[in-house]
Amino acid sequence: MVIDVGTGDGTFVYKSARLNPQKLYIGVDANARPLERISEKIHRGSQKGGVPNAVFVKAAVESLPDELNGVANQVHVHFPWGSLLSTVAKGEMAMLGNLRRICAVSATLEIVASLDPERDRAEMQRLGLEALSLEYLDFVLMPRYKDAGFTVTKRGILSSSDCMRLETAWAKRLSGSDRTVWRIVARAI
Repeated sequence: MVIDVGTGDGTFVYKSARLNPQKLYIGVDANARPLERISEKIHRGSQKGGVPNAVFVKAAVESLPDELNGVANQVHVHFPWGSLLSTVAKGEMAMLGNLRRICAVSATLEIVASLDPERDRAEMQRLGLEALSLEYLDFVLMPRYKDAGFTVTKRGILSSSDCMRLETAWAKRLSGSDRTVWRIVARAI
């Protein structure tokens, strides 16, 4: 089972479910409004673009449903904002614990984020975020992720072509921009 936390408009869940009909995809977001259109689409017949292996849940990282406990083999957090961005970019223990709670043992957690110190200055100040760098990832975030039950296996800058393969609306918007996109991959321990 794959869970996409902060799914936004649900594009990643929808496209992934179409490509992998043997897996169940769950998109979770605190704001259900952007999901209205795609929610209607998934319930159509398969010849009209429907996918029976996708579902959406309205929930925030602060209150993930208990029904999701331990079920995910993969958890994705792509281009988070607000409290979810704060969770992954500051390594907030309680919220990282919520992400760990929905992971099966050895599940993969993938985080993809873009945080520009100039363009995103107001959000960074509002959330009290530091600029992302390899040193910050290694010396601040990795120990916090470990304390929350994850071992970071990869971290670094995502190439533009790899970013486009994510099949998210934000990845398409960032295509060709000069924004740095960071990727963290961790395993639940």
